[in-house]
Amino acid sequence: MTTTETSASTRAGGATLVLLTLAAGQFLMTLDSSVMNVSIATVAKDVDTTVSGIQGAITAYTLVMAALMITGAKVGAMIGRKRAFAIGCVIYGCGSLTTAIAPNLPVLLLGWSFLEGVGAALILPAIVALVAGNFATERRPAAYGMVAAAGAIAVAVGPLIGGFCTTYFSWRWVFAGEVVLVLVILLLARRIADAPVETRPRLDLVGAVLSALGLGLLVFGVLRSGEWGWIQPKAGGPSWAHLSPTMWLILAGLFVIWIFFHWEARLDASGKEPLVRPAMLRNRQLTGGMIMFFFQYLVQAGFFFVVPLFLSVCLGLSALATGARLLPLSITLLAAAIGIPRLLPRISPRLVVRSGLLALLAGTLVLLGALDKDAGAEIVFVPMLLIGLGIGALASQLGAVTVSAVPDEESPEVGGLQNTATNLGASLGTALAGAILIATLTSAFLTNIEQSSAIPSRVKSQAKVELAGGAPFISDADLEAALDQAHVRSRATDDAVDAYRGARIEGLRSALAILALLTIVALFLAQRIPTRPPGAAPL
Repeated sequence: MTTTETSASTRAGGATLVLLTLAAGQFLMTLDSSVMNVSIATVAKDVDTTVSGIQGAITAYTLVMAALMITGAKVGAMIGRKRAFAIGCVIYGCGSLTTAIAPNLPVLLLGWSFLEGVGAALILPAIVALVAGNFATERRPAAYGMVAAAGAIAVAVGPLIGGFCTTYFSWRWVFAGEVVLVLVILLLARRIADAPVETRPRLDLVGAVLSALGLGLLVFGVLRSGEWGWIQPKAGGPSWAHLSPTMWLILAGLFVIWIFFHWEARLDASGKEPLVRPAMLRNRQLTGGMIMFFFQYLVQAGFFFVVPLFLSVCLGLSALATGARLLPLSITLLAAAIGIPRLLPRISPRLVVRSGLLALLAGTLVLLGALDKDAGAEIVFVPMLLIGLGIGALASQLGAVTVSAVPDEESPEVGGLQNTATNLGASLGTALAGAILIATLTSAFLTNIEQSSAIPSRVKSQAKVELAGGAPFISDADLEAALDQAHVRSRATDDAVDAYRGARIEGLRSALAILALLTIVALFLAQRIPTRPPGAAPL
């Protein structure tokens, strides 16, 4: 072998190692939520909280990322993308370690929702820039595809990893394993070349605060809607000017976001450095890709919240069995995410995106139609296949659509905007599905027990008072234990459990129905996706 051939082989090996390191970072960022979803009930018991408490932690994790992602991209440009990647990994590792030893919900929120969210906000935009800085233009589509595939693999195998560890060891082992993976990534990151930055931007602190505050108010309002009500305040809940705080928080969030965009336009007009350049948001292809990312993760997060609850709480399956039931989704997701670009490289992105959304809608409707009190775990098989196919189809196109919408030097900003859209969608999806589920469950349960002649009046009255803020999503065994502690007669217990079982299914149906409606909305908005694949010559 000649010296030239040896040098080329070494460079190729180094490039492969760099790509694997960046893909491992993407895998790590995506793994957490898919692991936690199959272990919701177990984690809730371990940290002495409820399903709603874990829902809040999941929502807060994605919200922190969404609120700080654009700021994280700017910080990476200021201090260097490689340094931002490394610092983000350190913060993320500290969060994983804190989560692994968390004795209660506040510590879990600190480790998982806050520290890991902050770390991810530095890591994810840096990955986009580092791919551009380490690979030639002609190799970047394949490199971005590999990174996207790593995220898809995390979604696919996360439920199995989480289920296995939770069933045979502890969910805490997953987060301890993440610490080890972070150390390996930091060791290998020394081979990564830093992405060049021609000018060091200044951080728009006012814009950063406004964007984080606006998104936080909006998502927090949706998250608490199940407890407070949407417009009219629930009985026993807070009331602000005769309206639910939910409405005021959502309006306040939208108003702050409106102020944020006006502030950015003002900075841009005066020649200063905005957090987000308004011109990027006028790019039809870029905004179209971001909108689809938002809806994909909104529906995906809601689905991954609802289905594991049905399997683990309603049916009482272990975390491993729950993960195994999600395996068909993993198979079709990977097949579509990897197979479509390889087998159909010139296919219309708009056609693939619409087909993916139709598969998402079909899977949701099939599950919605099959869900009832007597349904078993087998009803999720076909929906899982369809949902996985839909997510994989979207994953195969959207990253290339957004990155190709702007020149290479603007790719880091696209990374920040893209990840903001995905995490905002995931945050709102979990919050919305959970809020509607709990609201419907509470209303249906109170109606069902009111119609039962076997349940004493004192129990009905007590239930109305104690469940005014929302009924917990618990298993039949936990409900029976609570009724036994309240000294409710056995016949009344049977009627209450039956009433709750029906209400629980109604809650799940309502959550699935709103996810189906949102998928239909996304189908109309897919018109903004281009018909030609990135790099194709115009007709």
